[in-house]
Amino acid sequence: MAEPIQFWFDFTSPYSYLMSEKLDDLAAKHGRKVKWKPVLLGAIFKVTGSQPLLNVPLKGEYSARDFLRSARFLGIPYRQPDKFPLAMLAPSRAYYWLHDRDCALARRFAHAVFRGYFVDNRDVADPAVTIELAKAAGANGDELAAALGTQEVKDRLKQECDASIAMGMFGAPYVVIDGEPFWGADRLPQIEKWLETGGF
Repeated sequence: MAEPIQFWFDFTSPYSYLMSEKLDDLAAKHGRKVKWKPVLLGAIFKVTGSQPLLNVPLKGEYSARDFLRSARFLGIPYRQPDKFPLAMLAPSRAYYWLHDRDCALARRFAHAVFRGYFVDNRDVADPAVTIELAKAAGANGDELAAALGTQEVKDRLKQECDASIAMGMFGAPYVVIDGEPFWGADRLPQIEKWLETGGF
């Protein structure tokens, strides 16, 4: 059995959202599973010296157009959030807590966070909204609310951020297939070809 495809992402990344809507189905066509791993781009940017795309002169204006165009091209609903970017501490911590208990529940929650942000324009970084989305996905909201502030949950996210940097991640989304990294939602055609051929 092949190792799961690793999908590293930040909930505030538009291109991560686009990848999230396509990658699982693409992997399933080729008998592969996907392991979702949220991290914080802010921690990565401290290492790379980068900054959010919209803050970069010239590149920011282009990126704002490309978010919308890429979503249209892929047939994915998209609205640029009013609050952008957000530090996605609460949903990222919640994801790992949920995943350790129920992988399918965590996946439903992750989709709800992405769609809540990039379709419904909600402040999903707000812990109250995070808990609401988790409850709607089937989680115990009281248990999650108690867990979010614990050092164990905080440390788990930090460990995943450190692991992403050690593995070479510098931007999101970052997909790794059998050791081969692919950066960006525009790499979907290459990912599909890689899965079809076993590498090229």
